[in-house]
This record gives sequence, C-alpha cells and structure tokens, in this order.
Amino acid sequence: MEKNKVIVIAEAGVNHNGDIRLAKKLVDVAKNSGADYIKFQAFFAKELVTLKSKLAKYQQNNLREKLRQFDLLKKLELKKNDYVNIINYCKKKEIKCLFSVFDIKSFNILLSLGVKEIKIPSGEVDNYPLLKLAAEKMKRVFISTGMCSLSDVKKSLKILRRYGLKKNNIIIMHCNTDYPTKINEVNLSAMVTMGAKFKIQIGYSDHTEGFEVAIAAVALGAKTIEKHITTDKKLKGPDHIASMEPLVFKNYVKLIRNTSLLLGSGKKMPTISEKKNMKLVKKSIVANLNIKKGDIFSEENLSCKRPALGLSPYYWKSILGKRAKKDYKIDDLIIM
Repeated sequence: MEKNKVIVIAEAGVNHNGDIRLAKKLVDVAKNSGADYIKFQAFFAKELVTLKSKLAKYQQNNLREKLRQFDLLKKLELKKNDYVNIINYCKKKEIKCLFSVFDIKSFNILLSLGVKEIKIPSGEVDNYPLLKLAAEKMKRVFISTGMCSLSDVKKSLKILRRYGLKKNNIIIMHCNTDYPTKINEVNLSAMVTMGAKFKIQIGYSDHTEGFEVAIAAVALGAKTIEKHITTDKKLKGPDHIASMEPLVFKNYVKLIRNTSLLLGSGKKMPTISEKKNMKLVKKSIVANLNIKKGDIFSEENLSCKRPALGLSPYYWKSILGKRAKKDYKIDDLIIM
C-alpha cells in the first residue's frame, strides 16, 4: 500500500433495517463509490442491552417514537445466515467486509466464519473480555474512541497489546458519538494527539455533515476514514438521516482520494511535470556586456537570464572578481 493511501470504510451499520436485500444494496453502494470496506454492526440485542435501557438522545430525535433500546436493536440484529450472505456477497463484489462487534456471541459467530479483522465500537472500549478475544483471535483491530479520554484509550491499547496484538495491526479511530457531530465538537487535534502519544496509526469516524472534516483529517494524518451510508436518507431508522446517499458518498470518496494524492511523498523535489519546465524557467549566469578575455567578472558585466543551460546563479558570488578565460558577447553563457 502506498504511503498516503487512505482506507475508506463505508459504514452501513444498521441501515439495512434488518433486510438482507437492503444490506446487499449497501454493499453495492460502497463498491461503486470506491470504498475499501463495507462495515456492518454485529450484535444480539439480548447480549447488548438490558430491557430497561433507553434510546440514546440522537436515536430519540431521529426516530421520533417511544421505544426501548432493546426493541429497536432487536429489529436491527443480524442472524448467522445473514452474516454468511453478506460476507459471500462482499467476496463476489470484491470489497472487504468489516463488522463492529458488540458482544461475545456475535464475535464467536464471525470468528467461526473466518473473519480476521473487526472494529471495536466506542461503547465497547472498556469491554475487557471482548478486547482480550479480539487481541487473541484477530489479525487487525480498528478501535473507535468516542466518549473516551486519553487514559481510556491507553487502557484499551494496553489490553490489546497484553494479549498479543501487534501495534501495527491496531488503528485508533477518533470520533464523536453524536449524530450528526457539531463542528465545534470534532476536535481533530485529539486524533493527532493520540497518534503522537501512542505512536500508532490513526483514523477518523466521521459523523459530521459535509466533506471538510474528512479532508482535514486526512491532511492531519488519518489513514482510515469511516462514513455512514444509506440508499435513502428518508428511510425509517436511527442512522439514515445522518448518513450519505450514494452519489454524495461517491464524491466524498473522490475528495478523500484527491487529498491523499495532494499530500504526496513528503520529499521536497521537482515533480515530473516541473522537470520539463526547469531549463526554460530557471536561469544561468550570462554576460551583461561584451567581455574581453582577462576582464574581471563584476556585477556590472554579468547578469542572470533564462534558460538554465549554463552556470547556475547559485555560483554568482564565487565567480565575482575572477578573470574571464575567453571573450563573451552579450547574453553568452559564462563558462568556468
């Protein structure tokens, strides 16, 4: 993978609404948009929440109906056969499949299906049993850090490292868990802080509206960008309204790719296109007056002019005061 290649994850999440046909349409959206991954959420409501759990504030706002969190999640959970269908369809479409895993039962099902990389969602950052299993069984782990302090992230990384996961196989994802995230709460500098503190690969889970935050994140060093997608923002569900529709997401991916390209290699040197123009645009030291053999070179009888076919102006000071070894006419290249 080239140095500035950014992994783009299309977050389908629960926007399949429990319908495997819609899930496959979301895979198509991700593939057609140029994303590297499509990601779904793996959970069983009974394993994830108590019957008394309330909806999150953003879920209440988006759904506008009274539900227990259990009731909502029960409608959106996938079964083992759904995972099989999704994984096989992703293979057919040649796009990588990723899951955010919320409980041990879901983890074990995915493990039995050959899944080797997962995402730990923000709400599971302190889930010691899940982190331990992920470290022991997975080849790569993305870990979301919404609602976390630097100390929380440190503790989670310590668990992953303790149970064998190599640092270069961990990606820390900075995010804010409000949907949509307000610009003044993005705090991209915290992503940079985590990368510097833990010497680890960083990314950004984008829950904002628009494009600018993802572009800024890539410019600041994010190697993974994740964004919710939907086939239609008007569909009923907790996340559709804060997700990107196909054409918008395709443009989003394009802008991320362009940002990666414009960052370049980091080496300061002429580009291929610049090299074609260098000799025409840069200058050489030339005679400003007719100069006779033996004359002393001075600021009066020398000048710097295009093209760069002779002695570079860098040597200006070094030839002042020296004698000409031949005759020069005006605009002749000075030879030393």
